[in-house]
Amino acid sequence: MKMIKIKQTKSRIGAPKDQCRTLDALGLRKLNKVVELVDNPAVRGMINKVNHLVTVID
Repeated sequence: MKMIKIKQTKSRIGAPKDQCRTLDALGLRKLNKVVELVDNPAVRGMINKVNHLVTVID
């Protein structure tokens, strides 16, 4: 399985509720937190939804 690292780079303050819930689903609750998840279409879709708040690390 290929893994992907995601880092929250911007604050969730002022973001709509659905985007905050997406960050929660990704496991990102604090600024600059890094999580490692399986690289699959569901995770990629969530990243695309909040791409202005997160950064993908290789």
